[in-house]
Amino acid sequence: MATEAATPKPRRLIVLAPLALFLGLAALFLIQLLSGRDTAEIPSALIGEPAPETSLPPLEGMDLPGLDSKSFAGKVTLVNVWASWCAPCREEHPLLLALAEDKRFSIAGLNYKDAPENARRFLGSLGNPYSAIGVDGAGRTAIDWGVYGVPETFLVGKDGKIAFKHVGPLSEQAVTGALLPAIEKALAAN
Repeated sequence: MATEAATPKPRRLIVLAPLALFLGLAALFLIQLLSGRDTAEIPSALIGEPAPETSLPPLEGMDLPGLDSKSFAGKVTLVNVWASWCAPCREEHPLLLALAEDKRFSIAGLNYKDAPENARRFLGSLGNPYSAIGVDGAGRTAIDWGVYGVPETFLVGKDGKIAFKHVGPLSEQAVTGALLPAIEKALAAN
């Protein structure tokens, strides 16, 4: 009889364990949801680190240099990862054109897994904000930069370190609320 009384307790624990796990996960999700943190913001391990060594060939048919991380030294550079097949890249493009009017920093493009003729057609129809364009046909360099997907934008300071990262298409709110203050801070740094 003692064994019969002992067996229901382990069964009860087995039955209650999934419920406890579910309640724990639900509480964790609720805390994250109510934290007010921007869930679109993905932290980057590269912030504060030197920009990855990059040497990409130029986009054929364009009279621009390729993307070379050595060219970042001593100046502020916005590196935009884009592709002609990327619909959100089209959405953010007018903002990049507007940013390119500010000659205190340069904008470099990292063309990701794109056909050269499509990339040229994209820039021909929408305009070219880039002072340099490097072609990453295989996507290996994007991996070095920690790219999750296109578009993504990185700010490289005068010291050659990544000062800011934005995942997804730039919006007016992201530009005025986060990117422009980061650019001003990078420009003010010695």
